[in-house]
Amino acid sequence: MSGKDFQDRAVGAIMGAFIGDALALGPHWYYNLDDLRRDYGDWITGYTDPKPGRYHAGLRAGQQSQAGFILELTLASLVERGEYDAEDFCQRMDYELFSLLDGTPVSGPGSYTSQSIREAWRRRVKQKLPWGQTAGQADTTEAIERTLAIAVRYALDPAQLATAVAGNAALTQADDLVLSLTVAFGTVLGQLVQGHPLDTEISDRLMKLVKTGELPFHAVTRENLQPPRPGDPDPPRAGRFASPDALLSPAYMAAAAADPGVRIEPAWKVSLVYGMPCAIYHQLPAAYYLAARFRDDFESAVLHAVNGGGQNQARAILTGALVGAQAGFSGIPWRFTDGLARGTDLLELAERLAEQAAGEGR
Repeated sequence: MSGKDFQDRAVGAIMGAFIGDALALGPHWYYNLDDLRRDYGDWITGYTDPKPGRYHAGLRAGQQSQAGFILELTLASLVERGEYDAEDFCQRMDYELFSLLDGTPVSGPGSYTSQSIREAWRRRVKQKLPWGQTAGQADTTEAIERTLAIAVRYALDPAQLATAVAGNAALTQADDLVLSLTVAFGTVLGQLVQGHPLDTEISDRLMKLVKTGELPFHAVTRENLQPPRPGDPDPPRAGRFASPDALLSPAYMAAAAADPGVRIEPAWKVSLVYGMPCAIYHQLPAAYYLAARFRDDFESAVLHAVNGGGQNQARAILTGALVGAQAGFSGIPWRFTDGLARGTDLLELAERLAEQAAGEGR
């Protein structure tokens, strides 16, 4: 396990996500890399203003997008309630977010509202449906971007982590594949906060938790993915997800990062290899790769995530959380927190959550 203190890793995961979000605020969603370089130069190194007429126009360098706003809302609920309280979270979404939206993309905190949040808003506000009937079919990482705080809170209790993340994610995500990938990311992040590295062994550790029934994934293989033997019974379904594949992919990304015969140079081109769009199946492989390759180098990891263009904000949030958990907050250059809008407030919330998470294991 990592020598970093548990609370240092927990704070690093949360602050890494906030920093990744703010770093991509200006250069968000440039799918033409020539346009990105024209507007921001050959290499983005810090917080930048969004350009007029582009996403998040009117905001300033270091501020949060709506993803950061919702992450803070989730974090505040966890800290104030001392645990994941679904009713409290939903009330905050109703009164602190949905009251600021009008159902259009360019609206609300951060000056842009994602598809899944717009769909939930329509069901909740326009159709007057109860929470639990608000999920849509968006295939993005939107739920991961807020539930990463829940994953940190329950890092020492994988079963509770999976239950809470799945329940919260299902408020906006209806697709079981998206939900399984969301829960898998949370379990990976929990392992990193515990002190395990993002390496080729991580999936084996996760599969052991499947075998003990702590993670809600179905698997028929034996140890090391060996085939079942004649006469072996079909194991009882541990949970709702029909396949453990979402838990297996992180180890493959880590193997690619460690294999000298597999090189993505420069590393920002991970966006070209795995894809620049928003879908979760583009975002997760890139984030896992960068977090495995730069596990102790927070700055390199998030800057390569940002400079790859496309949906670089989600890529940077996820990468920032994963690398922040490995490097610890002590491994994040102070300039990123210092330049973050309300950075000291966010740090205080992260520290309070880390204290609660650490208390789970006492």
